Amino acid sequence: MGKSENSSNQSTEKVWLKHYPKGVRADVKVDPNKTLPDLFEEIFAKYGDKSAFTNMGKTLTYAELDQLSKQFANYLLKTAKLKKGDRVAIMMPNLLQYPICIYGALRAGMTVVNVNPLYTAKELAHQLKDSGSKAIVVLANFAHTLQAANTGIENVIITEVGDMLPAPKRWIVNFVVKYIKKMVKSFSLPSSVSFRKALWSWDAGGFSRPTLKGDDIAFLQYTGGTTGVSKGAVLLHRNILANVEQAKEWISSSLTEGGELVVTPLPLYHIFSLTANCLIFGSIGGHNYLITNPRDIPNFIKEIKYLRFTVITGVNTLFNGLLNNHEFSNVDFSKLKVSLGGGMAVQKAVADKWQQVTNCALVEAYGLTETSPAVCINPLTIKEFNGSIGLPISSTDVSIRDESGAALEIGQEGELWVKGPQVMQGYWQRQDETDKVISAGWLKTGDIAVMQPDGYIKLVDRKKDMILVSGFNVYPNQIEEEVAKHPEVLEVAAIGVPDEKSGEAVKLFVVKRSASLTEQQVIEFCSKSLTRYKLPKYVEFRSELPKTNVGKILRRELRDTATAS
Repeated sequence: MGKSENSSNQSTEKVWLKHYPKGVRADVKVDPNKTLPDLFEEIFAKYGDKSAFTNMGKTLTYAELDQLSKQFANYLLKTAKLKKGDRVAIMMPNLLQYPICIYGALRAGMTVVNVNPLYTAKELAHQLKDSGSKAIVVLANFAHTLQAANTGIENVIITEVGDMLPAPKRWIVNFVVKYIKKMVKSFSLPSSVSFRKALWSWDAGGFSRPTLKGDDIAFLQYTGGTTGVSKGAVLLHRNILANVEQAKEWISSSLTEGGELVVTPLPLYHIFSLTANCLIFGSIGGHNYLITNPRDIPNFIKEIKYLRFTVITGVNTLFNGLLNNHEFSNVDFSKLKVSLGGGMAVQKAVADKWQQVTNCALVEAYGLTETSPAVCINPLTIKEFNGSIGLPISSTDVSIRDESGAALEIGQEGELWVKGPQVMQGYWQRQDETDKVISAGWLKTGDIAVMQPDGYIKLVDRKKDMILVSGFNVYPNQIEEEVAKHPEVLEVAAIGVPDEKSGEAVKLFVVKRSASLTEQQVIEFCSKSLTRYKLPKYVEFRSELPKTNVGKILRRELRDTATAS
């Protein structure tokens, strides 16, 4: 029987605090008047001579990032004539241009709208119109999509892959991308300006920072749109800064200021990479090594093979893809001390193999676009994967609730609710959607979880992905976790499909390692560890599974096309 919030042990006692790593405070303080440009100037002053970002053989120091981002800010203010609070969209993969644009737009007092470059014209048009973006920086490879979106956006800045590289490498790379690999489709955007022209049309000398407050909007960070129309999470400067301080409190004892080399394969437009890699590691003077195309696993491995990196962040499918390339075992892991997984559930089979190959435990963290994003993190000192998403971080309260919103006892499954300074203000111009997920300061995550007696939280699955078999709740994550242990399974996704007898039945989509694997072998393997009603009734083999650009498997797309074959 659920208890009210006031009488719930887990809400009032915060049992997780008893298991915090040594030295981690229960709460962090953030100056409500501080803004991200204030943080940037602290970083530049402290780490100016340190390497900030590397991509395609070119490195920017923090001092150079300071200079270039001021120049870009000046362009937005003085040539584009944008004003404080105007929205600036950025649409490109991980290139050196990205941090210049993010830092520059924020220093100019603008709101950044991160855009997935793989959007269709329809998706792009929705996001640009919904956000009211006044400018966009777009990679030439995707300019044809912008043209097709026909949004009439006023200021278009076009960059090319090699724009931040020194000549003649810049000319060669841009020529190859456009004319040899033919990766740039024909487009016509007559009023556009080149990124290099925008960047070097103003020097940094006359830059004057607009006055900002902690309550000003830093990012309109759009949800992935995997559950419907993409919505813009309103993240204020103080939301992001709170999450930076919360995460720093958690990780600082394990990391060295100005001494970390961080492999950054997830795109900076994703909230995980944006906050964790670009901002949190930036705040300690970390050096981000940007991977432009992490899906090209052979080249990814080639780039990092001798890098002697100290940190890597990623998602389960990325770690799995690396592990399934025979060259990965030849990478130099001698300096690796933190492997951080988030964005989707980390599977035990993947985590165990990761530790075996790299001699570094895979640490799972949990967050949402709506929470800037970190909510829970495992201690970086764990010796092995523990199957949980960790403990709520400093200044964060969590509660497990039933359908009526009543808090549940420890050990009971329910929806995870979160309260803290990192929680968004709401969805941009969508009060109806905001009211569905925020109640008295609590964010309803839509994730089913259980809190263990030591305060560690075990994520069960997404509420909307739950499968109802003969009245029993079946969670896809649990099924996928077991199937992934099969030595001949490369990737797996589970969904529910209509069934006359049981209401719904479990259907698997499997990518094989071995062509000999059969449907019956998969089902028999599952029967050794899963109770009868959880067993898959159908197995469909595919050459690949649909994923977001970050690597999260799109169950919704599978459901839309599924038949109970």
